[in-house]
Amino acid sequence: MIERGQICQKMPVPPTYADLGKSARDVFTKGYGFGLIKLDLKTKSENGLEFTSSGSANTETTDVLGSLETKYRWTEYGLTFTDKRDTDNTLGTEITVEDQLARGLKLTFDSSFSPNTGGKNAKIKTGYKREHINLGCDVDFDIAGPSIQGALMNFETAKSRVTQSNFAVGYKTDEFQLHTNKVNKKLETASNLAWTAGNSNTHFGIAAKYQIDPDACFSPGIKLTLSALLDGKNVNAGGHKLGLGLEFQA
Repeated sequence: MIERGQICQKMPVPPTYADLGKSARDVFTKGYGFGLIKLDLKTKSENGLEFTSSGSANTETTDVLGSLETKYRWTEYGLTFTDKRDTDNTLGTEITVEDQLARGLKLTFDSSFSPNTGGKNAKIKTGYKREHINLGCDVDFDIAGPSIQGALMNFETAKSRVTQSNFAVGYKTDEFQLHTNKVNKKLETASNLAWTAGNSNTHFGIAAKYQIDPDACFSPGIKLTLSALLDGKNVNAGGHKLGLGLEFQA
């Protein structure tokens, strides 16, 4: 008696758009270094650090370029950290997480900074590869733009849980910020709005700072500050606070 069995063949992952025709392009480009003298060196340390050094010299312009790349793979968590710097004094950092949030999902944060010019670039790359599908999406961030975002997270390793997560947004120009506004040389105002997830508690505050006379003083080295705190929800109930501060500088 002969039994027939079915063999399930795993379908391959299709290439990305950029990889279409790559094999043919490599025949034309790889290995051809016209007018260049190149040297590449790759080493790996015992703890898993990978070092890639690259240098090239242009025989026509006499320009010399070099770069050093350091890569560390934390395979247990699907993390890859890459640090790169070159002779143009450009610093680059790349952090990649793969197959952690979902199978086939790859997330990459890529940033670069040039201290000479002050130029900053950041990009978030996403890729999802499974049978019959290969998707990718890249998002550029204008770090030099007026918008500011921040995040703070605390993770308790003993209990393997997130104990705190805070997020903040801001908008800043030369004359105005979302949180503060300097009206003139003497008056500065600020506002604060906070909301706690999980309940309806909302905190809102307004503050002002006024300098009566920037040139007036009791004597050199002495600074006097008067302050007041008002409870906006209970204006008539009291509970307001006053403060007096003296600062001496010898």
